[in-house]
Amino acid sequence: MGSGDVEGTNRGRPASVAGLLLAAGSGSRLGRPKALVEVGGERLVDRGIRTLAEGGCDPVMVVLGAAETVVSGARTVHNPDWATGMGSSVRAGIDALPDTVDAVLVALADQPLVTSLAVRRLIDEYERGARAAVATYAGNPRNPVMLGREHWSTVHAMAEQDVGARPFLRAYSHLVTTVACDDIASPDDIDTAEDLARLSDMLDRA
Repeated sequence: MGSGDVEGTNRGRPASVAGLLLAAGSGSRLGRPKALVEVGGERLVDRGIRTLAEGGCDPVMVVLGAAETVVSGARTVHNPDWATGMGSSVRAGIDALPDTVDAVLVALADQPLVTSLAVRRLIDEYERGARAAVATYAGNPRNPVMLGREHWSTVHAMAEQDVGARPFLRAYSHLVTTVACDDIASPDDIDTAEDLARLSDMLDRA
């Protein structure tokens, strides 16, 4: 988990942005691990992987924990401490990122209305020079979050219990580019059976 020389890392080749999908939780309120839940005939974990890949992330990595499963198109990272909350998944994911990656885009598996267009919009900001960026909806920062390599160690140190990049985004807001994504995505998440029914209906009608 080195900070690296960002200019040296980028020199001579296109910047590489990894996708990191957090999918380790047990879904306690839903009654089953969210990663394995299907919406629109597709598991949330598979939908999240596809969204990151279609948005331009390479490689794509997925952090699993409560439910281990076979996935296609992504490298899996096991988080043995998944029960402690999202923070441990962020740390496990950052620890597993390859040295060839310049930035990481973090997304959550339980937000199926986040689109590849939103992913691409954050990567575009990175390619224009932003070193950290967050998607906003009605002006509120949510997900996905893009983090240049130089910020990984700080995010790693601040991620604990059930928070991921949020403490970093608040403490270092002056370094973070906000990217409005209201027109192309939504941060609605699936926590309950009612959420699942509502979002599934929205996707079926899309």
